[in-house]
Amino acid sequence: MSKVAVVGAGTMGNGIAHVFAQQGWNVTLVDVAQDALDRALKTISANIERLVKKGARSTEQGAETLARIETSTSLDAAKNAELVVEAATENSDIKFDIFEDLDRLAPNGAILASNTSSISITEIAKQTRRPERVIGMHFMNPVPLMPLVEIVRGRG
Repeated sequence: MSKVAVVGAGTMGNGIAHVFAQQGWNVTLVDVAQDALDRALKTISANIERLVKKGARSTEQGAETLARIETSTSLDAAKNAELVVEAATENSDIKFDIFEDLDRLAPNGAILASNTSSISITEIAKQTRRPERVIGMHFMNPVPLMPLVEIVRGRG
């Protein structure tokens, strides 16, 4: 796998995009608001700058990480992703709508993941025709500093 789409450019979404890009994935960060995407890129850039200043990353590694991230205001950008991580606000209606759309847009073999901390993965998976390919992928905050990720599957 090498292509991931992250849906939601808030605190969690920009952190998730950052760590995937840092590990060599090509990332598309998706949000309905262009200003949220702009803020996310500024945050990621500032976080990378801090890592470079601390000596945890080279300037070249930082530039490569940023170069792997593209943005889009259209969920259609998930159409080539092998993994989609949803990191939208904790609202079941919003998440259900996103997963209905992702089911239609993402490739059949794509894994659809939610960063939810409180909404049932089983209920999210029911919004798709591929519940067996839906998982919870709960990152801890701040994502770039916390290596722990909780992986959960729904009840089948």
